[in-house]
Amino acid sequence: MKLLTREWVGKAEGDYATARRELRARKQPNYDAACFHAQQCAEKYVKALLLENDFSVARSHHLEALCRPLMPAYPQWKDISAGLRTLTAFAVETRYPGKSANRQIAREAVDLSSRVRVLIRKVLRITR
Repeated sequence: MKLLTREWVGKAEGDYATARRELRARKQPNYDAACFHAQQCAEKYVKALLLENDFSVARSHHLEALCRPLMPAYPQWKDISAGLRTLTAFAVETRYPGKSANRQIAREAVDLSSRVRVLIRKVLRITR
């Protein structure tokens, strides 16, 4: 695996840990932050896979658009495209006034992020 791919994976894992920690927090959980970090985890994993496959990485939070070059090689991922749409909204939507996440929404975001994480870790052959 390329060094830069490993760095993206490391950053993605940090976001995944933060999202899960906020979801589990008993005192003052920040569900908005859990959603944001869940989105960031998925985004960074997608970017890691793009880099590993020699694609350029756009400065974008739009997960479906980021995944588009990967779809021909991984057509089975069409199953997660609705989840990618949901996660994309959390890049900005819950970070500012107007929309807030609750525990159920945060759980859904973390679960979706986990699905993306598992798929990409499998492709990158990351076992730990």
